Amino acid sequence: MDSFRLCLALGPLAVYLLLLGVINLSRRPLLVTGGRDLAALGVGVSGLILIGPIELLLPEDAVNAYQKYVWLLLIAMYALCVSLAALLARPRLTIYNYSAEQLRPVFAAVIGSLDAEARWAGSSLVLPGLHVELHLEPNPVMRNVSLVASGDEQSYAGWRQLDIALAARLKRAESPANPWGLALAAASLVMFGVMGWQMVEYPQAIAQGFRDMLRL
Repeated sequence: MDSFRLCLALGPLAVYLLLLGVINLSRRPLLVTGGRDLAALGVGVSGLILIGPIELLLPEDAVNAYQKYVWLLLIAMYALCVSLAALLARPRLTIYNYSAEQLRPVFAAVIGSLDAEARWAGSSLVLPGLHVELHLEPNPVMRNVSLVASGDEQSYAGWRQLDIALAARLKRAESPANPWGLALAAASLVMFGVMGWQMVEYPQAIAQGFRDMLRL
């Protein structure tokens, strides 16, 4: 792999890992929707996708027809694919830097204010008034919890109400920093260091790799 493609692969991933590291080192939980979570992941691995499957399967006819603009079309296509995946995915809410034990009393208060007919069955929850069915998926290692839709027939308006109410409650919540945040931040800094070293040592190789990729 040449220097340009190495930097292209590591750049978005380093930013994504640094963002996760900052979130986990924060003393506040963060609630994100499944769509935003998937979009952030899509951006994080975009460099790997560009130098991997997209470049390998790039048809020469498209390059000859659109020349350097073919990459704009491919990036737009990738963005549309990520957006479509986010739209088709089941509703999900993920709370970063918060354990399942911390979430349960907060979540119970939110549920009580939204739907008096809510019913629990183990880790599954039914909210008839909101037309929402979900189950909890805790990740003890990374200390986050996901609320995942259990069926296909869901009310997106109900999920939106749940999102707003839970986010309002979590604004007042605190949580100790997650030690895994240090590992994520360290991995990100190593990647940034590798990219910086490549740019200082091989600037001509990076420029040539850029020209070769765009067929300039």
